[in-house]
Amino acid sequence: MQVTVEDQSPVKKILHIEVSEHDVSRELNDAYNKLKKTAKIKGFRPGKVPRSVLEGMFKKDVHADVTSKLIQSSFVEAIEETKINILGHPKVDPPQLDKKGPYKYDAAVEVRPEMDDIEFKGLSLTKTLYRAGEDEVDGQIKMLRKNQAVLEPIKEDRPAKEGDAAIVDYEAFKDGKPIDDMPNAEGRTIGIGKGFISKDFDQQLIGMKPGDKKEFEIHMPEDYFKKSLADLDISFRVTLKEIKEEILPELDDKFAKSFGQFESLDALKDEIKKNLKQGYDKRIEHELNEQIFKALIEKTDFELPDTLVDFELEMIIADAQRSFAQSNISMEQLGLTKETLSEKYRDTAEKQARRHLILGKIIQQEDMAVSQEEIDEGFNEITELYAQPIEEIKKFYHENPDKLEVFKHALLEKKAIQLIINHGSIEEKEPEPEQKPEENTE
Repeated sequence: MQVTVEDQSPVKKILHIEVSEHDVSRELNDAYNKLKKTAKIKGFRPGKVPRSVLEGMFKKDVHADVTSKLIQSSFVEAIEETKINILGHPKVDPPQLDKKGPYKYDAAVEVRPEMDDIEFKGLSLTKTLYRAGEDEVDGQIKMLRKNQAVLEPIKEDRPAKEGDAAIVDYEAFKDGKPIDDMPNAEGRTIGIGKGFISKDFDQQLIGMKPGDKKEFEIHMPEDYFKKSLADLDISFRVTLKEIKEEILPELDDKFAKSFGQFESLDALKDEIKKNLKQGYDKRIEHELNEQIFKALIEKTDFELPDTLVDFELEMIIADAQRSFAQSNISMEQLGLTKETLSEKYRDTAEKQARRHLILGKIIQQEDMAVSQEEIDEGFNEITELYAQPIEEIKKFYHENPDKLEVFKHALLEKKAIQLIINHGSIEEKEPEPEQKPEENTE
């Protein structure tokens, strides 16, 4: 076998591989000898079918099988000979196999880019000191109380007001005709002010009393979630049947105990503070990481293998599909396809591929490794995150050595990022009011 390497770019190569005529003849002879023993052809005894007959009947299949075998064996040998560390699978467009002469084919492969040592020390980083305040804890408590609220009929004789739950029957019309996309409703609960149908609809309910009937017309918003109803004038015929009010649970230890694992209100608040802190810690970590990779990507220039980008893209799409499935929503329902997601997230996939290559280079140049103690700490973090026994976590990785190597590399990348931070110039600052995430203030 002969092999030559053609460099198309720093990460793309073509292997020109030639299998000798001797090896081609040997494989063809072996294939026809095996076929001769098993072929059942009318007019010939088993094992006595002439080669010429076999070639006339089975040449296409035999040549296809031999071609596949030759490519598999010779490609492995070519990789061992050239010592090329390829990424993914080769791209081969196999030519037809001739009975005589060597078999020649080309295999397009990709390799990791060769990178100079990366100067990662002394990066100027800004660390925003996000903290959870009492107002945020109170906001979380308020949300939990609302989630546990019950609706009870109002006791006094009064009209509906904002914040009430109105039990209504309604009919909807457009130009005097019922609307298919807004069927009649009986006993529907409408939270006044929540915009279940629209804010304007809610305003029409304010001032009505049980038993009241009302007809009115409202203009639906242009961005209404049902596109068929958006920007339309719709007439409603409404009967208010009952008014209920939201009764919040008392804010005491009993309220905290209703969540199962808390003995007191203070314990519940401590857990909320802990969760808020974890969220802020992740945001601080994310912002530092973004600064690090922005700086390192700007100072490193290398061609990106498509294989790595495609791998990252597949992971992103798989995560999106899992997220949709957990919400019982399909991509088709959202009008999405793998192609549209690929186009949308390709830039993200390229950035992630560059980050992994940069971290891999730093790990290599700093000769970094993870200790068994660090691996065990990583197992403990998984145990806390997924509430799984540590023995099951260890058993899983023991039985899946490939996944263990991926896990170790993830720990190495985390360790490399911390090394960059430790050698960086970090300026700490207080957050601006508008910088606090909205989800932590409700």
